Amino acid sequence: MELTINIPALLFPAISLIMLAYTNRFLALASLVRSLKSKYEDGDKNKALHGQIENLRYRLKLIKNMQAFGVISFACCLFCMFFIYLKWNTSAEILFALSLIFFMISLIISLIEIQISTRALELELSSLETHDDPSFVGRIKQKFEKD
Repeated sequence: MELTINIPALLFPAISLIMLAYTNRFLALASLVRSLKSKYEDGDKNKALHGQIENLRYRLKLIKNMQAFGVISFACCLFCMFFIYLKWNTSAEILFALSLIFFMISLIISLIEIQISTRALELELSSLETHDDPSFVGRIKQKFEKD
């Protein structure tokens, strides 16, 4: 298969969109970190809050790595196109393969981060379950839990 300049160019929209999604996830986490920090400073130091903070640290590290592998993939794509232009086909093919590999690593890390974010939501929901539920269903739950 001959590698033309159009083939790596097909990755540009995909990488750009995924980087935008990663940035949005980062901004959402930054907002959550700020709100948790204010809760923590106000004296709310329960176990669920500590679990969320630990979870956020790990998720921020994952997002940093997702973005790093996305940027490396983008750079490999650019260099691949440059090497195609210079007619250095072997180097271009290697860089294109590396670009695909780095993009796949970025997506795999993203999948891991999504799994962890659902665990964070479960922590949030578990902290809600400890409060008294004034609803009819909540009263029934409390009745059965006491028995």
